[in-house]
Amino acid sequence: MTTRAMIVDIFGRYRLPLSDEKDLQAKIAEMLELEQVPFVREVRLDDSDIVDFMVGEGALLQPLAPCCAIEVKIGGSRRAIYRQVERYCAHPQVAEIVLATNVPMNLPDEVGGKPTAVANLGRAWL
Repeated sequence: MTTRAMIVDIFGRYRLPLSDEKDLQAKIAEMLELEQVPFVREVRLDDSDIVDFMVGEGALLQPLAPCCAIEVKIGGSRRAIYRQVERYCAHPQVAEIVLATNVPMNLPDEVGGKPTAVANLGRAWL
């Protein structure tokens, strides 16, 4: 199982708060700790891009090592969200990316040559 598939599976098992993005990120950190997934929060990719989470052993050992990124979005236009994912995928530190969102959208299998996945945060509430 790929890291992104594992992350999507984990998200599917939790009901997370969807009203405030900072609260959501804090709960995701708790969820990842509970699931014993190594992660680093708010990793600076460059002067303007900061991804919400980088997960995997490499993220702990070397924060700029290529890892699975998680970007959290509970609002915004699909176009803006896609552009942000596209920007993040252009960075060498991002090996693959999971978009964790309640915005109804899909991503292509790859963006900028990097594998993608979407964790639908609303699904656990159904």
